Amino acid sequence: MIKGSNVALTALSEDVGTVIVSLGWVSPTGEGDADVSVLLLDAGGKVRSDGDFYFYNNPVAADGSVQLLGKTPTEDGNEDRICFDLTAVPPQVERIVVAASRYGGARFGELENVRVRLADAAGESLLRFTIADVDAVSAIIFGELYRRGEEWKFRAVGQGYDSGLAGLATDFGVDIEDDAAEVEAEAASAVEAEAASEMDAEAASEMDAEAGSAVEAVEAADPVGGSGRPETVAPATAAATLEAVPAPRRPDVAEGEPAKRTVAARPRTAKKKVTLPSAPPKSLAENDSWKPARLFPVSVLKSDRDREMRATSVLLSVMAQVPRFGRRLTAAFGAPSGRMETFTEVSLPHGDTPRRPDGVIRIERAGKLWTALVETKTNGNALKADQVQAYMDIAARRGYEAVITVSNDVALEGSPLVDVKIDRRRKHKVAIWHLSWAEVAHQAQLLIQHEGVGNAARTWLLQELLHYLQHENSGCHGFQNMGSAWVPVRNGISDETLCQGDPRALEVVENWERLIRQVCLRLGGDLGLKVQPAQRARRGTDPGARRIQQADQLCHEGRLQAELRVEQAPGLLTIGADLRTGKLRTSVEIPAPEQGYPLTWAKRLVRRLAEAPADLHVETLVEGAAGGPRGTLERLRPEPADLLPKGATPITGFRLSLFKGMGSTRGNAESGFIRSVDDAVHRFYTSVVVHLDRPAPRRAAVKETAGAG
Repeated sequence: MIKGSNVALTALSEDVGTVIVSLGWVSPTGEGDADVSVLLLDAGGKVRSDGDFYFYNNPVAADGSVQLLGKTPTEDGNEDRICFDLTAVPPQVERIVVAASRYGGARFGELENVRVRLADAAGESLLRFTIADVDAVSAIIFGELYRRGEEWKFRAVGQGYDSGLAGLATDFGVDIEDDAAEVEAEAASAVEAEAASEMDAEAASEMDAEAGSAVEAVEAADPVGGSGRPETVAPATAAATLEAVPAPRRPDVAEGEPAKRTVAARPRTAKKKVTLPSAPPKSLAENDSWKPARLFPVSVLKSDRDREMRATSVLLSVMAQVPRFGRRLTAAFGAPSGRMETFTEVSLPHGDTPRRPDGVIRIERAGKLWTALVETKTNGNALKADQVQAYMDIAARRGYEAVITVSNDVALEGSPLVDVKIDRRRKHKVAIWHLSWAEVAHQAQLLIQHEGVGNAARTWLLQELLHYLQHENSGCHGFQNMGSAWVPVRNGISDETLCQGDPRALEVVENWERLIRQVCLRLGGDLGLKVQPAQRARRGTDPGARRIQQADQLCHEGRLQAELRVEQAPGLLTIGADLRTGKLRTSVEIPAPEQGYPLTWAKRLVRRLAEAPADLHVETLVEGAAGGPRGTLERLRPEPADLLPKGATPITGFRLSLFKGMGSTRGNAESGFIRSVDDAVHRFYTSVVVHLDRPAPRRAAVKETAGAG
């Protein structure tokens, strides 16, 4: 679409009662992000009340008409998805505005490929609108859904605002709480949390029982990612949690004392505060041979069938009992936020022989049911196309919304794990989604270590699930085999017999991409940061064509390479595997400072790397040359001046690299290639990158931001 154009949804699809709007953008540095918001407007172009304003602190409408689903990784970044049930939108609402905003002086001009996409409930894309000339605006209206008689239409807007989220919302009649009130509210919340921590366990349990239903409602409404703003709340402060959905605040004031302040029930645009879980108590075991009792034992698993049944039951039960975790996994599939129930070994009619999917997920929201069939595989077992096809047919006939597959494999864009045929003649569409066990473990790790679930018992359940998934006998280890083509390709590169166009090289490239995506999940889970693969292909390039090009480069150069964007890192983290030499290289390039003297830069860099490994390679990058001086950190520590090039050659930056031998086998054994890549990335980040500062913004960008303000 182009700016200002509009289209009727019924002209795009017959199934538009529910639509998913996705907002996306690409940050060249990997740091930039934005927050989505939705406003429901009446015939006068204003909200009916502040409750018609949906954003990260108020993500779900009570009637299910609007649900902010959170962020979903894509090929070139993230997409923020919003689900609209147009059949549930109140008749007084004439327009639905979809917008996004940035904070802290950031502008959309710092992002690339700013776009909006609309899809039906099955995930099939219906339209796309790319916004150009975003420049210095801090908020943008991407588009709007509006009524024309009995049908809904979509208009591509692309209108920018200089005043951010608060200014945009105020223009449509929302009464935003000011910054002073926000600061006071955060301070009050901190006092309440501190007081709650001093309560004894019995009192906390009683209050948790009284406020249980309220906490369930808030946690069920928490979207995936939630723009990174989940709120961890002790059971004793369950009432305080409800303030984020904006509701009247009840100050804790002693009887007879006047209240110091009255907090209005207005939307607060301040980010929710994250409270990390407390450290676990010291073990009472006499020695390391004493193993703690586990809720999900793995010692009795004898066969693949046992592993699949146990893994399915463990996963689905924890999803139902820990609403935030269940919501985190299902929101990316367009599932509503509501009461979730899960089932295993359900028998469903299918011809002469009933079918038994491994599990069923059912979510109720505003009287409507969302249902997904679940098929799981463990160890190296692959999904069976005929089995998944049968579940797709069953789901279509019974009016279910999705089929979810779970296995150790990692799905790639443009390369489905199973080929299924979708009958286009059916009016009801069924979406097929894939979830890797590595992603399940990643989400559990994020909630346990970095975000919390607001309840000690639920935290323990997640810990038991994560322990089960990581146990060697569970069969849920994630992607663990580079495939049958790995050894022939390595041998072909070694003896120079591998030719371009060999399909085995393409298979290795695809598995390399799967491995890198899993490495990102594991590193992101450990750090609590966003870690994503960085693709430098030309915008709009077909993923299949890009992989073919990489396969040709593998045949010619004998190397596999990938770049990772790590939030808060000073640059892209590069991982390369040289199949000729059998070495892995992890590196990062940091730009030279804009001010100061080269000798000062070199001394400061060596000083920051005081705790880095002695075998770290440091190379000076110079303008107009292949490379400058280089050496190991051990040699450079007493003489940082050795990093300076001769003459007045300008220094553009420094490259830091670590080398290690890569595993000789294709699997995840101690000597395996997959394990060696995972270990290399983790070691490089934790021993090198953590000591580096993020680059300061360029002076030109600072001037532009100051002028825009």
